[in-house]
Amino acid sequence: MSAASSLLTEDRFLCSICLDVFTDPVSTPCGHNFCKNCLTKDWSINYRSRCPMCKEVFTTKPDLKVNTLLSEMAAQFRQSAQQKASCSSSKQRASKPGEVPCDVCTGPKLKALKSCLVCLVSYCETHLEPHLTVSGLKRHQLIDPVKNLEDRMCPKHDKPLELFCKTDQMCVCTHCPALDHKMHEVVPLKDESEGKKAELGKTEAEVQQMIQRRRLKIQEIKQSVKLSKENAHMEVAEGVRVFTSLKESVERGLNELIDGIQKSQRTTQKQADIFIRELEQEIFELKQRGTELEQLSHSEDHVHLLQRFPSLKDVPPTKDWTEVSTRPSSYEGTVVRALVQLEETLSNKMKKLFAESELRRVRQYAVGLTLDPDTAHPELFLSDDGKTVNHGDVKKNLPDNPDRFSHYNFVLGNQSFSSGRFYFEVQVEGKTKWNLGVARESIDRKGEVKMRPEEGYWCLWLRNGKEYKALADPSVRLSLKSRPQKVGVFVDYEEGLVSFYDVDAAAFIYSFTGCCFTEKLFPFFSPCRNDGGRNSAPLIILPVNQTI
Repeated sequence: MSAASSLLTEDRFLCSICLDVFTDPVSTPCGHNFCKNCLTKDWSINYRSRCPMCKEVFTTKPDLKVNTLLSEMAAQFRQSAQQKASCSSSKQRASKPGEVPCDVCTGPKLKALKSCLVCLVSYCETHLEPHLTVSGLKRHQLIDPVKNLEDRMCPKHDKPLELFCKTDQMCVCTHCPALDHKMHEVVPLKDESEGKKAELGKTEAEVQQMIQRRRLKIQEIKQSVKLSKENAHMEVAEGVRVFTSLKESVERGLNELIDGIQKSQRTTQKQADIFIRELEQEIFELKQRGTELEQLSHSEDHVHLLQRFPSLKDVPPTKDWTEVSTRPSSYEGTVVRALVQLEETLSNKMKKLFAESELRRVRQYAVGLTLDPDTAHPELFLSDDGKTVNHGDVKKNLPDNPDRFSHYNFVLGNQSFSSGRFYFEVQVEGKTKWNLGVARESIDRKGEVKMRPEEGYWCLWLRNGKEYKALADPSVRLSLKSRPQKVGVFVDYEEGLVSFYDVDAAAFIYSFTGCCFTEKLFPFFSPCRNDGGRNSAPLIILPVNQTI
């Protein structure tokens, strides 16, 4: 049984012309088998009797008789194949819109699994089987299913498109080079396809790079939006804080105005009440005297009248109310004076709030700094953590490297900046002298220099414990309300800005504006000489507290 089953699956039951199971099979004298109609049609087209398989030519046209045994076996094979196809089809699904259907299915069109470039037919899994089992069909080129397979035939010669004309950049058949494409450069499709694949590979790589760049741009935009939201939230919070403070100042001014007016009114009312009580008391006493006088004037008791007369003949003593008056309180100008006072208060408040807000803003650019010992003057002493510097009485024996200051008691930070913004804070408490700011990389570190922007310095200094100057050209004397204990330094490289702040007072000190930075900037420090201990306090780089 297994042998019979194996026999039924061999390719001898397939016609090599129609590639289907034999129908009325006939045999040629050379021993090959074909469907009767297929062989008859082939001989009618070629006008001679020749075996389609081995190409043997028959001088006399054979009389074709149906091979009954082969016909019966083919019928059995067809029945078995149909049963198998029916079982397989039940497991396969019909093609959906947009999918390539099988060209062989006579019932519902199943989804094609492959297309044959030789047969120009698309096959489902069942009808593809001969191409996977029959030796002659195995040589056919199969591809993923595609529509319009007729487009792969030469429209002029009805031959498969197997070549590529590089001159005309088009696919051609094997007959085209001898006719329409003479002297053209023609290559096999596979060779040209490999070259085009290489080009597509480059294009694909470029596309992937473009995709990656756009993904990075999306990330950049998202990050920008995120930062924008964060900045918006920060600004809203800062706005609420500032305007709430100003609102409180206005409300406080209004309350003070109302309290002042009401206090004045209460004073007026109190004085009036005293006067009224005094007048009412005198009226009461005068009424009593009037009653006594009336009674006495009508008395018939002469002795009593004469005895009382001396004490009643004069008007009783009273207060002279001629000059006494209670004028209505005048509040003219009160509101104006209150507004003037409020304006001054708000002006001072706004200056303070502006400085606080500005300080909050620049503090977000705080950077960690340490002092560079290779730049420190030999008389300066640096802490192990690189955060503190003060002047000593001893000049250390250090290598005079090109970066070291040899004339002035200066030292630079380890970190440099050539773009963006940065901020740092330095404690100057207890000092009578100091220099502080930023300096460019190319400053003269050996000779005498003037600390001014033209020489590469953007600095403030303190002298004699009270004289503050911005070392511009010319220098600017600064009048500060209080002595800063901590100084903040902010730099915006692209904006060309260097600003200084009194951290504890949250007050702005001075700004260098319109600077043109073209090289690295370094934080710059000088504790100056200790002056016999009077200026021995160190300069200390502080961690930045983000809250004020």
